[in-house]
Amino acid sequence: MSERIRIFESTLRDGEQTPGAKLNAQEKLEIARQLARLNVDVIEAGFPISSPGDLRAVQQIAREIKGPVIAALARTVKEDIACAWDAVKDAQKPRLHVFLGASDIHMEKKFRKDPQTCLNEAVQAVKYARSLTSDVEYSLEDATRAREEYIYQVVEAVIDAGATVVNIPDTVGYAVPEEFGALIRRILTNVPNAHRAVISVHCHNDLGFAVSNSLEAVKNGARQVECNINGIGERAGNAALEEIIVSMRIRPDHFPFTTGINEKEIYKTSRLVSKLTGIPIPVNKAVIGINAFAHSSGIHQDGVLKDKSTYEIINAELIGGQAAQMILTARSGRHALRNQLEALDYAMNDAEFAEFYERFIELADRKKEVYREDLEALLIDVSYTDPIYGLEYLHTVGGTRTIPAAVVVLMRGEESLEAVSSGTGPIDAAYKAIDMITDLNIELGSFNIRAVTQGMDALGEVSITIKHEDKHIIGRGMSTDIIEASVKAYLDGINKLINVKAHNNIQP
Repeated sequence: MSERIRIFESTLRDGEQTPGAKLNAQEKLEIARQLARLNVDVIEAGFPISSPGDLRAVQQIAREIKGPVIAALARTVKEDIACAWDAVKDAQKPRLHVFLGASDIHMEKKFRKDPQTCLNEAVQAVKYARSLTSDVEYSLEDATRAREEYIYQVVEAVIDAGATVVNIPDTVGYAVPEEFGALIRRILTNVPNAHRAVISVHCHNDLGFAVSNSLEAVKNGARQVECNINGIGERAGNAALEEIIVSMRIRPDHFPFTTGINEKEIYKTSRLVSKLTGIPIPVNKAVIGINAFAHSSGIHQDGVLKDKSTYEIINAELIGGQAAQMILTARSGRHALRNQLEALDYAMNDAEFAEFYERFIELADRKKEVYREDLEALLIDVSYTDPIYGLEYLHTVGGTRTIPAAVVVLMRGEESLEAVSSGTGPIDAAYKAIDMITDLNIELGSFNIRAVTQGMDALGEVSITIKHEDKHIIGRGMSTDIIEASVKAYLDGINKLINVKAHNNIQP
């Protein structure tokens, strides 16, 4: 029988450290719900000591999400560990995840401490964490650049202190597969008590080896893999969950292991994370990019039409990316819409469906045809914040030899607020008009736009980052009108900002 590999999902912690990917508490909770449906073994919900907002978000996830282990990260500092425990103590299955640098460069340059002092700190931290819960993970940060004898020493000591999982991270993505797999094998061989803990790996993608390193580690005895949806994370990102899972599924001859992952939820999870973090999925991304099952070469198309296996090694239905059964229009009716939602594995009660149907009709009136991707975009086009300002009216003027201008009317409760402004373009003019109404000094950071489907009437998604004082907030908007989508994204960001400021500057 195949051995089972635990999947430790860190999108809400390491993935959220991607520049510009800050999530608010409700968005983190929504992703956690989807991760539970995906059936990951562990959800690393956050780093509670980092901010009051992250503490509250982890607490909410711990209280509401059932099934997976809920983990919180902490440094080897008693205050950190106590805060992390306060965050996860109400979870059905809580875990404390403690870490400290293990490489000489980290100990000397970052901590300015000698190896023995760091080892003592690690042991004391694990003992304290173990006094709070029976499930304690310890990570040797930057292990792949550490002295191997020191790694053995630390692993043995923290297991004796009570660690149930020991993580060997490739923190800076330095390792290559053969050497990383060999390191895991030697740890299991040379650490006498290694069999008393689960050996985990956490790989970054700086050299493009994160998935390969993770799989090689599993082949050599690691039994927990730490990974993120879409491979997001700091710098070049982390090991991509979907690539690891599908690699095991497609190549059991090399990876004869099983996981508990519900593979049909991969596609849906990928799209939700992309939507809420504002990080687009590259079109050629392995497994879940929109081109992963597309063929343009005539030779490829001919082969696929005769037999999909000629050029497709992955069935799209495996990850829940099945093709839509029909194209919908404004005249399709409720039954057809219900049928499509069920085909996409989205369940709704009558009240939720009635509200969604109204949004569908509004979109269908603008578009000739509504595709599966349009429905998915509508399903996750939800703002997880209180709408302080709402868009009532928008009129813009643009073009060559014309001064771009915008008229914007916003609703704040029952109050109607209007402003007129010019700018370098119609979007800039609209943003300036909104700034006049809200009286906020907003700086625009990133601005991303993509078409959900093809065609002149395609639904457009806009994701932006706005900056205000020390806050960096993501705003999202969607419409068949790109200027309207851009304005909705700006308002979404402003509404989040106002809610953040109203809650004692808790980070979103």
